[in-house]
Amino acid sequence: MAQAYMTEPGQGQDPTRAGSRAERLRNWWCPEGMWRRGIVLAVLAVLLGLLMLLHAQIPNAVGNLGSLLETFLPWLGLAVPLLLVIAVLRRSATALIALVLPAFAWLNLFAGQITDKAGTGGNLTVATHNVNADNPDPAATARDIVASGADVVALEELTGDALPTYRQGLAKAYPYHTVQGTVGLWSKRPLSGAAPVDIKMGWTRALRATVTAADGQKFAVYVAHLPSVRVKVEAGFTANQRDGSAEALGEAIAADPVKKVMLLGDLNGTMNDRSLAPVTSQMRSAQGAAGDGFGFSWPAAFPMARIDQIMMKGMDPVKAWVMPSTGSDHLPVAASVKI
Repeated sequence: MAQAYMTEPGQGQDPTRAGSRAERLRNWWCPEGMWRRGIVLAVLAVLLGLLMLLHAQIPNAVGNLGSLLETFLPWLGLAVPLLLVIAVLRRSATALIALVLPAFAWLNLFAGQITDKAGTGGNLTVATHNVNADNPDPAATARDIVASGADVVALEELTGDALPTYRQGLAKAYPYHTVQGTVGLWSKRPLSGAAPVDIKMGWTRALRATVTAADGQKFAVYVAHLPSVRVKVEAGFTANQRDGSAEALGEAIAADPVKKVMLLGDLNGTMNDRSLAPVTSQMRSAQGAAGDGFGFSWPAAFPMARIDQIMMKGMDPVKAWVMPSTGSDHLPVAASVKI
């Protein structure tokens, strides 16, 4: 007669099977030498972190390397997930721990920029746009500017051929305007005292005017297009002329008798670039104070840097944003301001 036996769950199974799976998993994550492997990765992670933390200490004496790094500084963060994936594949505990440094450095520098800081209560909207000297359709760009609804608009890279088109396209929406050299200012509110500003270039690429707001308050507006920069193998980051113009512009703004001052324009540099300190040290960035994300504006096809700036002192930005492409190689940027 057959006998039946009751067994506990799992009884009769190979007792080493479950254990072998756990052991294999442990061996995969904790292989022999997990602390010794990936030393090169760990060193790269530490160097990346130090590069971000100490970027201000990298000298500009050779090819303006410091300014070049600071122009694209946020993009160094892309190396962190890349190194993380490699460290996991290499099963290197040393590299994983070392990655804490660059991750902390990037968050310390840029965590505040990736959050939405937009507020409400603005009573004036301003915009600035490098319209591109080679813009194939300035009439369409003018229509886009009008559609933005901005109260005050600064334009850079105005050419003699395209200027009549901008004047005609913006005239109805903006009854007040001034053009000095290759920069211009269009406004729905009265302008006065418009004059060129010498930024040591040999021709006019900056202006200053006084705007009278709806409540009668007056504020100064500077429009500037600082010299272009280039990256050349033999010369590095050729930014010396721009740096000299930034110093001249900063001196003009600092000496302005008006307490409320706004700067609109293409500065060919980011807020991180130490060489723009004569300007950035005395003014607030609308994007930095009230933007959402980095607000990259150039190049329009694949924005990599915020070189088009709206800055101010004596007034508060409440919202900042990047507008859609108009056909220029720059994206227009705008801000709502509480005067």
